[in-house]
Amino acid sequence: MNASSTPTLYWEDFEPGSVTEFGHKLVDRDEVIQFASQFDPQPFHLDDAAAQQSLFGRLAASGWHTCAMVMRMMCDGYLLQAASLGSPGVDNLRWLKPVYPGDVLRVRMTIKAKRPMNSRPHVGLVHSQWEAIARRPDGTEDVVLTMEGWGMFQRREVAPPQPAA
Repeated sequence: MNASSTPTLYWEDFEPGSVTEFGHKLVDRDEVIQFASQFDPQPFHLDDAAAQQSLFGRLAASGWHTCAMVMRMMCDGYLLQAASLGSPGVDNLRWLKPVYPGDVLRVRMTIKAKRPMNSRPHVGLVHSQWEAIARRPDGTEDVVLTMEGWGMFQRREVAPPQPAA
C-alpha cells in the first residue's frame, strides 16, 4: 500500500478474541548468513562448522532475523492495509526454538484487548499476541517466537468528549 492508498482496516475492525493467521516465508540460507553478517555476527549464524559445535547443532537464523521476517509478514498480512499509526513497543519477546534454513514461517495473531487512547480520541489501541510457527522440512511444526504489544490505529468514528464528572 502506498501513501495515497485508503486504509481498509481501522481500530474498530480489531475484535478481542479474534485469531488470524498469515504469512508464508521460506527461511533462506543465504539470507540467514547475510542478515547475521550485517546485524548479528555470531559464529552459529554464519558458519556451518561453528554452528554444528553450538547448542543449535546446525546453522540457525538470528532471533532478530526471525523478528524481521515476522514484521514483514505482519506488514503484508494486515499492517499495510490498516490505518496503522505505529506502536509504543513490544513486550514479552521470546525465542522458543531455533529457526533453520528450509523452515517455512507463518504468523498467528490473537487480539487480546482494545481501548480508545485517552489523550488522543482519534486513536485506538489494540493489544495483540503473535506467534511465529515454523513448519520444518519433515512436516512437523513448532512455535518458535512469541511476543505481545500494543498497536495504535486510527478510528473511523471518534466518540464525542464526555463531560467531566
